[in-house]
Amino acid sequence: MTSQQVSKPTKTHEVAKSLPTVTSPQKQAKDTREGLEPWEVGDVWQRIRMQLSFPLSEHKRVSDRIRWYKQQPHYMTIISERAEPFLYYIVTEVEKRGLPLELALVPLFESDFNTRAYSNKHASGLWQLTPLIAKHYGVIINDWYDGRLDIVESTRAALDFLTYLHTRFDGNWFHAIAAYNAGEGRVAQAIRRNQRAGKPTDFFSLRLPKETRHFVPKLLAAAALLHEGEIDFPTIANQQVIELVPMRAGVVIDDLETWREVGELNPGYRRFPAMLSGSQHVLLRLNHAQKWQQYLDSMPQIHSEQWQSYTIRNGDSLSVIAERFALSVTDIKTFNQLKTSRIRAGDKLILPIPAEQQIEYQVKSGDSLWRIARAFNVSVQKLKQWNGLSRSNLSIGDTLTIFLAP
Repeated sequence: MTSQQVSKPTKTHEVAKSLPTVTSPQKQAKDTREGLEPWEVGDVWQRIRMQLSFPLSEHKRVSDRIRWYKQQPHYMTIISERAEPFLYYIVTEVEKRGLPLELALVPLFESDFNTRAYSNKHASGLWQLTPLIAKHYGVIINDWYDGRLDIVESTRAALDFLTYLHTRFDGNWFHAIAAYNAGEGRVAQAIRRNQRAGKPTDFFSLRLPKETRHFVPKLLAAAALLHEGEIDFPTIANQQVIELVPMRAGVVIDDLETWREVGELNPGYRRFPAMLSGSQHVLLRLNHAQKWQQYLDSMPQIHSEQWQSYTIRNGDSLSVIAERFALSVTDIKTFNQLKTSRIRAGDKLILPIPAEQQIEYQVKSGDSLWRIARAFNVSVQKLKQWNGLSRSNLSIGDTLTIFLAP
């Protein structure tokens, strides 16, 4: 997804599924063959199939894409394997908002359900959000964490954005989905161009970038194949697979063998096994929450302010850096997921601030957070974070913890 223009989302709780819509044999309250509600069937693909609402299209771009899918016999097997942990969650979130279930298929052709997908236009994650759009919708992106790769944060932002675009383009989902890819300004311009020329303004009549011209057809082709059952969509159990577990503070996992799947389900943490400065949750397979909490309770909580970014200099080696910061080479490699000891000048490493740089400061008469922060060359915000302060008031004799960069 690319976008050059960002507007504030429209606050709406009811999103019409109109323009375009169609009464489809699949758009029923129950599966006529089994007499089941969508949430009662055993396969989440079937759950989507029962609620498809977009019109079937015979446009050449759609038929060409259908043909492409049919020529990839193993494609949907790979897609289903990747989607298995996440599709139930995505479908549930789409349903909660009353949005068309076709939107749950967007990650299929946007990223092939690859959580770590990255485009040359800097879009990332299942939903291929750009940094501009992601940050506009409240997604955290920093040195430690990229929420575009977090299934919860990215799904929320993508559906917020699509909801806004649906309203922006007067309820036309094809225009909204095209704008998700090309940017709302470009689609609006194409519509105005056709209006001035007296031409139709439906999606297939618009002059848009090549990628966008094929964007909506990819969705329609996938929906058509699911609708008609012409290719096999390997079954994904229609039940909850993952759960969100609160995580109050960061952690550096020291048991990778046991918790490797945490990294697979939470790819937003850029420097796993260091899980810092991210969201307030961690995704786990069902029934792992208690074991995870016991693991966290046995470890000290880590705040990102206790870590620093170090830029490698000419002449540095891991052994030199390790000695300088009183660490082991193994520690540095673990913190930074380094498979070898080779490093390059200009690259950055994440290192813990040495314990001897942590001091306890007793508040004196005339002190303020601003004066203390200035004296130790840190920010007032960090002083508050380190000491759990919600206000700026200090009392003489209070003790503040301060972490100093070496």
